[in-house]
Amino acid sequence: MTRELTCIGCPMGCELTVEVENGAAVSVTGNTCKIGENYAKSEISAPVRAVTTTALTAEGVPVPVKTAGNVPKDKIFEVVDHIKRTKITLPVKLGTVILENAAGTGVPVIATKTVG
Repeated sequence: MTRELTCIGCPMGCELTVEVENGAAVSVTGNTCKIGENYAKSEISAPVRAVTTTALTAEGVPVPVKTAGNVPKDKIFEVVDHIKRTKITLPVKLGTVILENAAGTGVPVIATKTVG
């Protein structure tokens, strides 16, 4: 089976062709760097993404946040829901851990801006 992907590993956005056998990438073409090959293999076997959104303080002030690492793609909506249910207290400094373990993924969520 063949899958066509657009690499999101770097700004090049290479169009990848991935040969898949038994749920694994066996060959990748179209990439201009190793990042594309690694992205394709991961995307086929266990896709992951970083999540960026906002969390609200108790006062209703939005604070931009992101996961400190990638989470499984099928957990994105759970992670966002967990973040949205979390109320944080001002002031918040850049890099403050908002959640230690977003939706049971083991990945922390951090503030990406100082607010308040």
